[in-house]
Amino acid sequence: MELETRNFCHIPVLYNEVLDGLAVRPGGSYVDGTVGGGGHSAGILERSAPDGRLLGLDQDPEALAAAAERLRPFGERVTLVRANFRDLAQVAPANGFVELDGVLLDIGVSSYQLDRAERGFSFLVDAPLDMRMDPEGPATAADLVNNLPEEELADVIFRYGEERGSRRIARRIVERRRQRPIVTTGELAQLVVEALGGKREKIHPATRTFQALRIAVNDELRALEDGLEAATSLLRPGGRLAVISFHSLEDRIVKECIRRESSICMLPPRLEPMACPHLTASGAGPRPCIYPSTGRDCDYAPRLRPVVKKPVEASAAEVAANPRARSAKLRIAEKVG
Repeated sequence: MELETRNFCHIPVLYNEVLDGLAVRPGGSYVDGTVGGGGHSAGILERSAPDGRLLGLDQDPEALAAAAERLRPFGERVTLVRANFRDLAQVAPANGFVELDGVLLDIGVSSYQLDRAERGFSFLVDAPLDMRMDPEGPATAADLVNNLPEEELADVIFRYGEERGSRRIARRIVERRRQRPIVTTGELAQLVVEALGGKREKIHPATRTFQALRIAVNDELRALEDGLEAATSLLRPGGRLAVISFHSLEDRIVKECIRRESSICMLPPRLEPMACPHLTASGAGPRPCIYPSTGRDCDYAPRLRPVVKKPVEASAAEVAANPRARSAKLRIAEKVG
């Protein structure tokens, strides 16, 4: 596949806010988990000169090719790997990045991916119904639309798109696919319009359905949870985590992660240890908390400190220059010792 790196254009949102939030310093070790066209990465490398290092990850080979071209002047200070940031816990140490000074996650689909009709992310142009960020991913949006049972399809659209008309949409999709498979973005968008009965005031009726399918195809929310855990573990004390999200589901996960990892359990001593919400099964929640009265040998301690109380948002000037920055929210946390 020939990669069109010259046409890869992704304007980094909240550029200065990200660099300031990460507190980039000379000689630091950083990860850009969604390197895209390399915009944020270039800024990190410039501020960390002369010897700062950066590991850039992306699951899209076109993005990596574009980043390699843009970041070529930084030479061996850059390592680029084709990987999902959910695998950061394995990929970073394998490439010599162990104690990190900063991790950036810019969640969601890039402007370039949205504008490439053949990638199937947008309903503005009729194209194959794909939506894979990794072109070699196992399932496309067309696979989900044509194969999921009606109830499961409705659940996906409701859970990941917060679409109240999800059952009507799923019912209409199933009716159509009995006649012939749904294979293009235009077909799906028209079915959603028919199911909902017209356009809404602010957004196209298909917006939430397309968001839901994209999230499901790329398993984005679970990948975010995995990536946040890996980043928190790899940061050195004083290292910073910066996450840019673009919709409420992502932001909710980031907010909850920072809240959970910065909390100290206040379980009253008269309660039994198992009443503590931190004492959950392995993998089901935060680690056990320290509380003297429990008599347990626990290892819980807060790992993060929120740097900003509220998410940082784009200025009016940035939104005017780049409308896609309108919904961006930046949250920043610092690793505590």
